[in-house]
Amino acid sequence: MTEKTENKDLVQDLQAENVVEETEVVEEQKAELTIEEQYEAKLAELQAKLDDEENRHLRLRADFDNIRRRNQLDREAAEKYRAQSLLSDLLPVIDNFERALQVEATSEETASIVKGIEMVYRSLIEAAEKEGLQIIKAEGEQFDPNIHQAVMQEQDSEKETGVVLRELQKGYMLKDRVLRPTMVSVNE
Repeated sequence: MTEKTENKDLVQDLQAENVVEETEVVEEQKAELTIEEQYEAKLAELQAKLDDEENRHLRLRADFDNIRRRNQLDREAAEKYRAQSLLSDLLPVIDNFERALQVEATSEETASIVKGIEMVYRSLIEAAEKEGLQIIKAEGEQFDPNIHQAVMQEQDSEKETGVVLRELQKGYMLKDRVLRPTMVSVNE
């Protein structure tokens, strides 16, 4: 009996060791699962951060491109309209030259002065036209509030309503911008 009891004890000891080993294996597997779960959670967190940073990078890149494009357009506009301030200041001078040219020359001396004024006026107009100054046509045209300023209304039954009858002061454009609208009298 002793041998049987010993065998029984040995079998029980072996079974107990197997249970302990199985328990340890199960606990190790559980520990591994929690490590894997932690790894997956950390991976998901890092992926979310990466996605956020990529979105932020794309937005910053788009903002940078927009700023660069806007600056380019501003530079082009500044170059295109660089003479605007100078030409705006010269418009009264041009008006004065035109008034001076309307004076009738009664003597040879005044005729030569008027001729000199006309030469200076033409030179000034040519220089201004090289920079893009254009006279706005008004008389006989349909009234356009974007380029005409109506200061009077008259009645002419031979012309349509809304037609410019007289030009009271010339208007000018710089390329596609109105520097000064034409002052006009419009048909009722």
